[in-house]
Amino acid sequence: MTIAVIDYGMGNLHSVAKALEHVTQERVVITRDARRILGATRLVLPGQGAIRDCMSELEHTELRGLVDELLAQQSKPLLGICLGQQMLFERSEENGGTECLGFMPGQVRRFPTDMLDPHSQRLKVPHMGWNQLQLHQDHALWRGIHQDEHFYFLHSYYVTASNDTDVYGTINYGHITAHVATGRDATFAVQFHPEKSSRAGLKLLENFVYWAP
Repeated sequence: MTIAVIDYGMGNLHSVAKALEHVTQERVVITRDARRILGATRLVLPGQGAIRDCMSELEHTELRGLVDELLAQQSKPLLGICLGQQMLFERSEENGGTECLGFMPGQVRRFPTDMLDPHSQRLKVPHMGWNQLQLHQDHALWRGIHQDEHFYFLHSYYVTASNDTDVYGTINYGHITAHVATGRDATFAVQFHPEKSSRAGLKLLENFVYWAP
């Protein structure tokens, strides 16, 4: 079995790969080679930075068509991380509006800058640090992960999925409920960084390694 971390130039690739290597004996490769990606048994789509740059680099590396094909076929498990989650939806407000992959219906919106915490202190944007995850549906990737467990976040934009059936986990930040874990068929995606989320994050990656959708 080979796990391919898709390298289109916009992701925390080595940290993700090292975390995967920590939870499995299987081979983990960072690659942009289409043949190696197609030959892998499961895939990771990371992302960081600006969504417009991510989409541009996906086109520039000629991987956009391949990713679209993999999402359409759903023939192998795929895990999206951070912007790898946002990319799966239709459109983001970032950079004046950016069209995304459109695998799942929904939008990516920016956190308001005027949100207050319960003590009337202004909340920071980007949302950075630990937050409690509310699990909304059972999923194989939640095995051994408990309600209200903490995960690590770093983002200014958040997913609002159109279909409740695509939502597996949320967080609250100010008055916003963000859909930070979403999925459909053999694809699952999270806004948080499992590679930075201690035990719970490593458990999610381990569950992904052995997930058989």
